[in-house]
Amino acid sequence: MLDTSPLTDAVERFADRLRAAPQSRLQRGAAAEGLALARELAVRAQRLEGADGAVAPREMPDEGVFAVGDQVAVAGTDLAEALRNAATASPGMVDEAVRLVAEAERRALA
Repeated sequence: MLDTSPLTDAVERFADRLRAAPQSRLQRGAAAEGLALARELAVRAQRLEGADGAVAPREMPDEGVFAVGDQVAVAGTDLAEALRNAATASPGMVDEAVRLVAEAERRALA
């Protein structure tokens, strides 16, 4: 089974920072960065879960600046689970997802 703990650790750290961020920072772009990341992680999870490509990935809705931390956490957890269960998953896919989270966190909270 693939070790996805680096991904879940990175996702939880960023989600917690978004949850603790002041409204002004969220409105200045941190929430938008978080939502973009959550959407990307969700699409990756859906693709792993439905490898036949028959169903187009669903887009995570914008639920507002105060929900984005939870959206990042849910999408990241879903991707970690999909990576653990997918026969085609590789450690490189985990590394790439961790990199995406780190980059989004840097842009959002710099």
